[in-house]
This record gives sequence, structure tokens and C-alpha cells, in this order.
Amino acid sequence: MSPRLEWTSVIFTPRTPRIIAARKLQKRRDRDKAGQFLAEGPQAVRSALAAGVVLELFGTPEALNRYGDLAIEAPVVSPVDDDAIAALTETVQPQGLVAVCEQIDVPLAEALAKEPRLVAVAVEIRDPGNAGTILRTADAAGAGTVIFAGDAVDPYNGKCVRASAGSLFNVDVVRAPLAIVDELRDYGLQVLATTGTGETDLDSVELAKPTAWLFGSEAHGLGPELLKAADARVRVPIYGGAESLNLAAAAAVCLYASARAQRSVSPGDPRSVSPGDHHESAV
Repeated sequence: MSPRLEWTSVIFTPRTPRIIAARKLQKRRDRDKAGQFLAEGPQAVRSALAAGVVLELFGTPEALNRYGDLAIEAPVVSPVDDDAIAALTETVQPQGLVAVCEQIDVPLAEALAKEPRLVAVAVEIRDPGNAGTILRTADAAGAGTVIFAGDAVDPYNGKCVRASAGSLFNVDVVRAPLAIVDELRDYGLQVLATTGTGETDLDSVELAKPTAWLFGSEAHGLGPELLKAADARVRVPIYGGAESLNLAAAAAVCLYASARAQRSVSPGDPRSVSPGDHHESAV
């Protein structure tokens, strides 16, 4: 049980200047200008605290007492009323906690210098729910880097942050231009493009190699230049009557196929990865 804390400071309202300033972070322009964003709910706050990027934690007195372990870790804690929390959140039933966090972008070269063996590239994906789900799936599959390429959704969009379920703080998040295939290849990654019309079946690809997967938007897919630049154009086989998989499902299939292949090679094989710690989780 979390320790019960006594909050004696002034309770912030929607008119408090700090709340007004934080609320501006709901707009991309203001997020980019400040280099900050909002993380909503205890799960996201816990992950943000572990990553060391929380600048201030807003919470109702009830939530701060319920999650006292999180409040103790925050550098600044500001009690707020229910109206202030409602102003800072975008969910119908907010859980009473919102953190102001530093943006955590990593330059592409810096992320690739760490030699990640599995990379997910969200190519001009505009839907924040899909982008956040890919972040979460990539993290679960053991990917070290997630790249938002071209005119993709802002990874710090509130819906994207919520859909990532804290995984935003566990991987290197990179924002990069579209022309990244050569750089990915320079760092030893094979580049696989996903497309329903690909000439290569997923089951036929050598997936134990370090791999970067390119995922395009559901509406437009990947452009012809990226498809041509990739090492292979891969389709996910459909065994039933469905016309196709949605983006998040296809990404999950591809990333987990790579994760499984990379962990199944013999320990002495240079393609192998350490199995590391893992845990089972119910969906």
C-alpha cells in the first residue's frame, strides 16, 4: 500500500498560471517550443519517473495519496482540483495524475551507434493510436529503437503517449527524414519494407539478422522510393478470408517474427542476441 501523504500546499485550479502553461503542451507547436510534453495516468508517470524525465507532477489529493510512491519520486508535486486535472487530460475518466516531462528524442546516429538488432520505423504514420501501439509492440518485442520518419505523427501527442502504455520511455525515440535506408544499412541493419503486394513472404525472410522494419500508413502504405530502396518487400501471409491486417497487427506479426528468430539461433552465432530477462503478460 502506498504511504498516505498530507498535502498542505495551495490546490491549483484551471486558472493557476502553472496549469495554464502546462495545458499549452496539448498543442504540438508548444510542445516542440518547450521541449516538453504531458504524460497522463499512473502507468505513464511511473515509466517517466524511471526514465528520469519528469519535471513536475500534477495530481488530485486523492490520487497523490493513492499513488504516494510516485509522488515521493517526483521532483516537484503540485496538488490540483478535479477541474484542473480535467483541463490537463484528454480522457473521459482521468486517473488524477499528469506529469510534465522532458522530450526524449535521440539523434538517429546516436541510436544506431548502440547497434540495435531490431528497429521499427513508422513512415509517415499519422494516426497517433497506431503509432503508440507500434511503440508498445516494438518495446515488447525487444526493439531498441523506434523511428518516426518523414511527416509522421508527433510521438508526444497525448493519444500516442497513452497508446504506448509507458513504452515511449523504454526505447530510443528518433525523429528522422524519409531518406534513412542507406544510414540504417550502414549500421549493419537489413531493411525490410512491409507491403501487401510484396514479392517475399514473411516466412521466407532471414530474420535472425539485425533488422529494421519499415511500416507505412494504412491509408497510403510505403512510397515507391522506399519500397525500391529496401532490401526486400515483405508481405504477411493471409491464411483465411480476411482481405488484410491492420497496421498495428501487421507490425506485431513482423516484429515478433524477428524477435523469435533472433533468439532462436545458437549462442555462438554472431546473429544471436542475449535472451535477457523477459516476462509473460496477459493482453
